[in-house]
Amino acid sequence: MADMRTFNVCILGLGFLFIFTAFTTCGNIEQTVIKSLSNTTFTGSGYHSLGIIYGVFSVSNLCASAIVTILGPRLTMFLSGILYSSYIAVFIFPTTWSFYLTSVLTGVGAAMLWTAQGNYLVQNSDASTINRNTGIFWGLLQCSMLFGNLYIYFDWRGKTEITDGTRKTVFVVLLVVSVLGTLTFIVLRKAGLQEEILSEEEGRSLLSAHILYKQKAVSAAREAKSEFRTVLQLFQSKPILLLSCCMAYSGLELSFYSGVYGTCIGATRHFGNSAQGLIGLSGIVVGIGEIIGGGLFGLMCKNNRFRRTSVVFLGMVVHFITFYLIFLNFPNDAPVAFGTDTQLEPYLVPSECNLLTPVVPPAPVFPSPCYAAFCLD
Repeated sequence: MADMRTFNVCILGLGFLFIFTAFTTCGNIEQTVIKSLSNTTFTGSGYHSLGIIYGVFSVSNLCASAIVTILGPRLTMFLSGILYSSYIAVFIFPTTWSFYLTSVLTGVGAAMLWTAQGNYLVQNSDASTINRNTGIFWGLLQCSMLFGNLYIYFDWRGKTEITDGTRKTVFVVLLVVSVLGTLTFIVLRKAGLQEEILSEEEGRSLLSAHILYKQKAVSAAREAKSEFRTVLQLFQSKPILLLSCCMAYSGLELSFYSGVYGTCIGATRHFGNSAQGLIGLSGIVVGIGEIIGGGLFGLMCKNNRFRRTSVVFLGMVVHFITFYLIFLNFPNDAPVAFGTDTQLEPYLVPSECNLLTPVVPPAPVFPSPCYAAFCLD
């Protein structure tokens, strides 16, 4: 039983690794790709798309648990993976209406996917294994920033323009990776406790499958109403009101490094022919920062209030320094440049040679944006 649960957790982590290898890479490069489109009828924006995704994601969380209750976590994750894959597929033959439609659907799928993931992880854990299983899952997930961006770095290195052929090749590869992650969810097995409950239900010959699903739907509707009331009550509590500021900042930071930062690098003409390839390199270094930061502070630090507070303040200071260095290195028009090159000058002159130069006080060394990316997480 324990081996089967561990197997399920590993497969769950691999599925998320594949899906988010494709999706995070897509988010990192999509605005750069959109600016390079030869299709003049396409008027979509990667910034608007990511805003729609995460906005719908937030709202859909209110009803996601009801869907998971009715469909079960495995089927829910499989359907969510299809929605993620459809978003990536749009970039092969982009149209504005399908781009924004799949953005909405991906937001719904994200809420379903993460709710189902939490449900399934708990089903396959107990008090003695929950920390280990969570570590396994997040360890695999954190690697998702590495592989897709590594491919982008080698494929786009030296290219000044992203042609239609290059775009189609990249997104076909990402689509295949996302579909593989979605198919991985088929391999997942039922948890032992769930099997016992289902066997009891199947033994009741008087209850048809239709009645059982109807009962699940009614129960899910009650649960959704109850959770909505709980959410409203929580929003009135002081801890949640204080935490909401941190949550809002986390959203801004996530949207910056997952969508805006790579676009800025690709549009900065000071990097020359290396600019497009450095988008992938920045994603790799951000991923390394996530793995080191999560491992160092999540596994090595003890769970007490002093250490958690220290880590939060350390992260705050690092972010202040990081974003200030990014501000100095990038031209002001880098996020919104209509072409592939910026027109304005940054305060400092960014160069490829100091990409990973560490800050060693008191030497006046200013790291490039890719070093700043390492600090983001």
